[in-house]
Amino acid sequence: MHGRLKVRTSAEEATRKKLEQQAKVKMFRAAMGRIFEKKSAQEYDSEMMDLTAKLLGSNPDIATLWNLRRMCILALKESNTEDIQSVFDKDLGFTEMCLMVNPKSYCAWHHRCWTLENAPAADWQKEVELCTKYLKLDERNFHCWDYRRYVVENAKVTPEKEFAFCTEKIEKNFSNYSSWHYRSKLLPVLYPNFNDPSRPISEEKLKEELELVLTAAFTDPNDSSAWFYQRWLLGYSQPELDLATCRIDAKQNLAVLSFSVPIDLSSGGYRLNVPCCDKCNDTSQWVSATKGNTFDTTWIMKGSFVVNEEGDPTVTLITPDELKHVLNLNTVSRDGAVGVKKPKFGYVFGSAIVDVLKAQLASCHELLEYEPDSKWTLLTAALLMKAIDRRGYYETIRQHLTKLETVDALRKGYYLDLASKWSIENRLEDWIEAGNFGSEIDLSGLQLTVLNYVQYLATADAIDLSGNRLIDRNLGVLGGLVFCRKLNLEGNALETGAAIQKLQFVDEILLKGNEQLVKNDAMVEELRTKVKSLVL
Repeated sequence: MHGRLKVRTSAEEATRKKLEQQAKVKMFRAAMGRIFEKKSAQEYDSEMMDLTAKLLGSNPDIATLWNLRRMCILALKESNTEDIQSVFDKDLGFTEMCLMVNPKSYCAWHHRCWTLENAPAADWQKEVELCTKYLKLDERNFHCWDYRRYVVENAKVTPEKEFAFCTEKIEKNFSNYSSWHYRSKLLPVLYPNFNDPSRPISEEKLKEELELVLTAAFTDPNDSSAWFYQRWLLGYSQPELDLATCRIDAKQNLAVLSFSVPIDLSSGGYRLNVPCCDKCNDTSQWVSATKGNTFDTTWIMKGSFVVNEEGDPTVTLITPDELKHVLNLNTVSRDGAVGVKKPKFGYVFGSAIVDVLKAQLASCHELLEYEPDSKWTLLTAALLMKAIDRRGYYETIRQHLTKLETVDALRKGYYLDLASKWSIENRLEDWIEAGNFGSEIDLSGLQLTVLNYVQYLATADAIDLSGNRLIDRNLGVLGGLVFCRKLNLEGNALETGAAIQKLQFVDEILLKGNEQLVKNDAMVEELRTKVKSLVL
């Protein structure tokens, strides 16, 4: 491997290695047998320590032996027969030896944490120095980076010093995922955004980081570490908890409440305040829209609702840690109430940052002239265009993603799904800005291969998904469409219709153009029993 030629061994050498391996196996089995004998007799003594040391010294990834070793140390601690601090110090030395055998041993790093936490006195500063030493030997050992974050907290090392350490490591080698990641954890502490707490760092520091990451990315365009860090800077991360939609319909005796991420609304310690509907305040009465799920993005309630037109037109969710999330209801009348909050599709940057992003986009275009098939540059250019003006650059973004399907064919599905997500964002934003949250939403002709933001569609009476590339497994997320009475699925690639049967509230489904499904007479007949109108 790695360009090294394989040297063939002679028959005599192969025989010698086989005999040597058999001897090791014999010794291992004998030692393990003796260890389990002592375990059964609860003899956690020096002999047990020696036996576990012999085996762990050559293979530090046997978790059972580390557990037994900890029991021996605790037994010595209770007996008070030895200087217990020296016992812990010796074991720290032993784990260090094991880490020289395997620097990425989960068990050895975990045992070192346990040893420090249980020792009468722990030298945390020495541990920080040990991490520095290890990271000189292997600067990308993520086990050691994780351990470093653990020990610097106990050693009271300042974030400023750690940030300087990260910067030093990155400047020596831009291809250091762990250091970039650690940097992303330190920046919000050192440079918080006081003007917008939802943003991790201040605009001034963001500008500096964008310039740093561009230098790193263009030093080696094929290295992915800096590109990933840039995504974090641009805000392409997992959404945080927020209210998404609410619709209370007194005529249909039905209410829906959805969130940006799944939560346990009914028993997770959340509180609701819906001034226009007292009944809706009882979280225990809300049921997951996907039957059997404890955590869900969409929750429903059935029953008779009285809507107070004079009530405060808001819905407030209070989390177990007392954070408040508010959704403004667009309309409140005797017949019902409805509101949808536009999701965050990314950060909205100030003019100074946009200028930096435009300069970086120009640099990407220059690089693409020399390396037109650079996948990271193509993808980053698409991300930059989306951050600058996702609507204005929409067609160009799609062209970049289409090219990536060929340039990086192994990840074709990822680019198709990314294009689907960004296309839905544009249509969803138009629909939300129109303000008629019970009207049909048109998601047709977008060549969708996946469905995102479905919880934001929970209030719509009809959804048009025709002319896409959806298959059966894509429809599993539609179970939360509790108000959708008409669903257009014409011109997709459905085959079995199994997911359609689970759409409990839909009355009319259009399926023309799904040739494989239409030919399945048994499935069609079963679907006819599930919905009032099936158009084939």
